[in-house]
Formats: sequence, C-alpha cells, structure tokens
Amino acid sequence: AFTGASANGKTGLIQAANTGTLFLDEIGDMPLMLQAKLLRAIEAREILPIGASSPIQVDIRIISATNQNLAQFIAEGKFREDLFYRLNVIPITLPPLRERQEDIELLVHYFLHLHTRRLGSVYPGIAPDVVEILRKHRWPGNLRELSNLMEYLVNVVPSGEVIDSTLLPPNLLNNGTTEQSDVTEVSEAHLSLDDAGGTALEEMEKQMIREALSRHNSKKQVADELGIGIATLYRKIKKYELLNT
Repeated sequence: AFTGASANGKTGLIQAANTGTLFLDEIGDMPLMLQAKLLRAIEAREILPIGASSPIQVDIRIISATNQNLAQFIAEGKFREDLFYRLNVIPITLPPLRERQEDIELLVHYFLHLHTRRLGSVYPGIAPDVVEILRKHRWPGNLRELSNLMEYLVNVVPSGEVIDSTLLPPNLLNNGTTEQSDVTEVSEAHLSLDDAGGTALEEMEKQMIREALSRHNSKKQVADELGIGIATLYRKIKKYELLNT
C-alpha cells in the first residue's frame, strides 16, 4: 500500500498520477518508511493498494523539490541514498529570488493577477518605483514571500488605484532583510528536456499582456494596468507577436 490509498478502494496518489506527473514537494521531509515504499514503487513500476490482491502497474514521471541539504541528510541517516540517486536523474538548481532580479517584475504581475482573480478584485496597477524597491529586496522567503506580499497589497490597495510605496510594509522600505536564503534543488526522474525549458515565465507574461490588450482599446491603459512604460509595452507586443491583438 502507499500514501493516499485506503481500504475502501479510494485511488492513491501514485495510482491517480498514472501516465502523468507526480510532484513531491519538500521530499527531504518524507519519513524513512515512506521513502522505502516510494523507492519500491519507482523501481518496480507498480503499487499494491490496500485491499488489493495483486499489484497495479504504473507509469509516472516524478518531480521532487527540496530546500534541504540531502547529502547531509544521507550522512545523518535521514534520507535514503538509493532513493536520492533514483530521483536525482536531472537535477535543476534554482537560485534564490534575490539572484533573479530580472524575474521580479514578471512575477509581481503574475501574483497580482493570481490573487485579484481569486479574491474577485479589480486588477491594480503598480508604480515603477515600487518594482525597483522589490528588485532590491533580499527575499529570504523566496516566492512564498513575494506571493504573500502581492496578496497583502491586493487586499489593501483602494479599488481603482495604483499600488505605490506608501502601501508597502516597513521592512520593504527599510530593506531590513536577512541574508539567509536556501537554494531550492529540484530533482526529476524520467524528465524530458522540453519540460525543463525556460519559457514558462515568458508564456505567463505573454498571456497577461494578451488579456490586458483585450480589456482596453488604449495602449496607455494597458501599460498602466501592467505597471510598465508604454515603450516597454510596445517592445513586448512586438516580441510576442501580439500586434494584431
């Protein structure tokens, strides 16, 4: 049996992911007993649900992520070495957000869209000087910290107004952040190289620009909504071939 399985016949997580992808976040926190079961499922490509009399074949791709030092965990007996090498087929190291300043503006708009849709709010613009402040922040909490900040700003910005620096929490204005930020390691088993491409952020940006263009007749209004300059907007429209949108 495996996690998610039950005696009443409920489909377990691995069985549900058959012919698809199973993402295991914070793999370093998985108990050793569960690690052994996961290793067997990967090696045998089969699982035995609770109550079943015969195993079920599964074909899944596993993506795992951690911000822990798994080599240290292996030395301390907290993580199985054989499972580590099974998962560590194509390791991808993601640098902390503070080292990806070029991604800040795009991620800001992505999370603003995400939280305004979830809350049913009006999408606010964001002042360019705020984006610059966010670029200089150290982001010890990485993406979770940025997402939480955007959710906070969506809740406090007056409807129809632009997010300006007066709405930012004091720690952002003082830039009083810690230096510590763990590098996240992402490991994959059975990953195609196409899936590891670096176009996901660009696709999100393209979609956000396309949606904003559909809502406004004026390019100035589009630029204001996205919180970018009009020249930047035209450059991105040309880049993503949205001239006829």
